[in-house]
Amino acid sequence: MHRFALPFLGAASLLLLACGNALHAEQVGEVSTAFKLIGPNHKIVIEAYDDPLVAGVACYVSRAKTGGIAGGLGFAEDKAEASIACRQVGPVSFSQPLPASEEVFNERMSILFKKLRIVRVVDTKRNALVYLTYSDRLIDGSPMNSITAVAVDRATVIPVKR
Repeated sequence: MHRFALPFLGAASLLLLACGNALHAEQVGEVSTAFKLIGPNHKIVIEAYDDPLVAGVACYVSRAKTGGIAGGLGFAEDKAEASIACRQVGPVSFSQPLPASEEVFNERMSILFKKLRIVRVVDTKRNALVYLTYSDRLIDGSPMNSITAVAVDRATVIPVKR
């Protein structure tokens, strides 16, 4: 093996570990909000995320996407506002017990420092799954957030890790 290959493989492995929790969204729609002469328009995108541990639940997130030259090159910082709606899209089942609270998705919103995060919280008293979306930065986060809940039929007990 080439002497430069080992450090490269080590760096690539660390990058994969850092991105391990991030699931990619499926874009289901978009609406242009401002025309940009050069580069893509500013827009609102709608993305779908399937919960990795809960079959039958999908979350839809709408958020602003900055256009222009910086947005087209991936250097623009998107706004912190996002809206979320999670729904039952099929029979609900669980592949394993769920943590009481867990980040289930995250997506980069700027080149280095900002992420959109989605956290699932189990409300055992009401047999519901609560999803919260917010953004954070390396230094300070944003208080802007959005919340939604999916009621699970009482006949289906949500398994929670103890």
